[in-house]
Amino acid sequence: MVSATDVSDALALIVGELAANAVTHGRVPGRDFELPLTRLAAGVRVEVTDTRTGPPYPPEPGGAGTPRPLDECGRGLLLVEVLADRWEVMDREPPGKTVHAEVGVDRGCEGH
Repeated sequence: MVSATDVSDALALIVGELAANAVTHGRVPGRDFELPLTRLAAGVRVEVTDTRTGPPYPPEPGGAGTPRPLDECGRGLLLVEVLADRWEVMDREPPGKTVHAEVGVDRGCEGH
């Protein structure tokens, strides 16, 4: 059974990784990024929207690749891949992109 702490820890890591990516790779001077969390019937959705269009563009789910042992970056989306039940990258209008990830909540831990 998945505990509420496991879900909370997964969400915290996903938020941290996606927000760090938005600041590092999606930043456009004078514009911020948006980070809403939405409670779904079966879990929680994290959405991080930035205003950069084009490169660098995050890989599609399953395409993050494996960094070499001494690489200083390249592990963030691997964590998202492992911790999220699903995630995707979507273009948005006006220019920009949204990365959203969903983490399921086991019904046995509701209310904790």
